[in-house]
Amino acid sequence: MRTRVLVTIAAAIALVVAVALSLAIGSRAIDLGTVWQALTQLDPNDPEQLIIRELRVSRTMIGILAGAALGVAGALMQSLTRNPFADPGLLGINAGASLAVVIALSTGIATTFGAQVWFAFAGAGLAAVIVYAIGARGAAAGAPVRLALAGVAFTALVTSVTYAVLLVNEQTLEQYRLWVAGSLTGRQNHDLTALALIVGGSIAAGLLVSRQLQAIALGEDAARALGVNIGVIRALIVLLVTLLAGAATAAAGPIVFVGLAVPHLARALVGASLPWLLVVSALGGAALVLMCDVIGRVIAYPGEIGVGITTAFLGGLLFALMARRMKVVEL
Repeated sequence: MRTRVLVTIAAAIALVVAVALSLAIGSRAIDLGTVWQALTQLDPNDPEQLIIRELRVSRTMIGILAGAALGVAGALMQSLTRNPFADPGLLGINAGASLAVVIALSTGIATTFGAQVWFAFAGAGLAAVIVYAIGARGAAAGAPVRLALAGVAFTALVTSVTYAVLLVNEQTLEQYRLWVAGSLTGRQNHDLTALALIVGGSIAAGLLVSRQLQAIALGEDAARALGVNIGVIRALIVLLVTLLAGAATAAAGPIVFVGLAVPHLARALVGASLPWLLVVSALGGAALVLMCDVIGRVIAYPGEIGVGITTAFLGGLLFALMARRMKVVEL
């Protein structure tokens, strides 16, 4: 218990540091004193405080919500499939969101970021429904292996369609590349409310059913003996993963490795207790996304590199190190 508390506190401190750096560092560096004043007593005549309040606060908040959503979605997905290397992409969420955005761009329906968000979210949701419907057929309905196979097959099919559309439409390719890299740039304040409600509600629901999901991980017979409705819990977890990963992907584009590496590392630190795992994954995912966003601003100053690129690079290095130095955490 003491170790879990210390790890949780460390993750929370890391998130606070990441938030401070996210608000202070950018194309225009701002000292932490000015950051604090902007948050507590805004001076409308100070241009630096306006930059923080009008631009960086919303960007930072979306980074927190997207990172927490991906971390929790990955933890739930790994627990559901009993696969420590699973991530939300197994449900075809990223592939479905990408195809929906490509269709919207190629037809001219979605010309603004706000419109693309809802198309991406709808595509992610539809993809998860299709994958679960395929995996829920037959005697082993909803079994982890069936879901994984259905997700891989669906992702391959949808990705091929996406690339086919892009190859014949250069204008769509130009617009799509800005979204697919994953970025926190240009995200608007009006997206925050819906994103916060979806992510916050889904994380809370995940915590509420964490005990039942943990029982399923012990084996289906044991779960039934404890009165767990396995089919309902599996469907609910798929829904929560879809909401979390779909919201994060819609808001920030496809951000890889967060939902894979963060829960795996968290499980190595706090064990298999799902409530603790979800909390640490949320804090760690948010901190990782913000830190990668800050790193992207620093190394490409005065421009920036999209957070999806830095998470892929750093996440890949981190996971390679984990695979080499740490024992794989079995579920």
